[in-house]
This record gives sequence, C-alpha cells and structure tokens, in this order.
Amino acid sequence: MLWYWRPPYLLRTVIVNLIAPPDEAMRGVLWQSRGPWLVLKDATALKEGQPPIGVDGDIVIERRNVAFVQVLP
Repeated sequence: MLWYWRPPYLLRTVIVNLIAPPDEAMRGVLWQSRGPWLVLKDATALKEGQPPIGVDGDIVIERRNVAFVQVLP
C-alpha cells in the first residue's frame, strides 16, 4: 500500500505567506501537493501596501519558501 501525506487543507482557499520576499503572499485554492511543491489555482498575488493582483494560470510554490499557510472559511 502506497502512503503519502495529504494536507488537511487541500481543495480549500488558503493564503500562503512566503519567507522570501517577506512582504508577499499568494491567495488561492490549494489544488495539489506534489513532493516539495504546492500548486494554487485561481491565485491572487498579495503584496503589502498594494491592491491584490490576479494571476493567470497556476502558481507553484516550493514548500521551503512557505512561512505559514492560513486556511480561509
């Protein structure tokens, strides 16, 4: 039997706060968790002091660049 870790917040809307650059985050639906990568769909880039910017396509974030993940209701 093959076992793999599945984040409990998969297929939920999340905000992924990044380590670098520290004033940026990504908001979207956590679509997939593949090895060291998180894949967000319907993403928006959030930067301190600026309005949210819609992003075309999927966003792929390396896990070691994730400071923390906020799960939205």
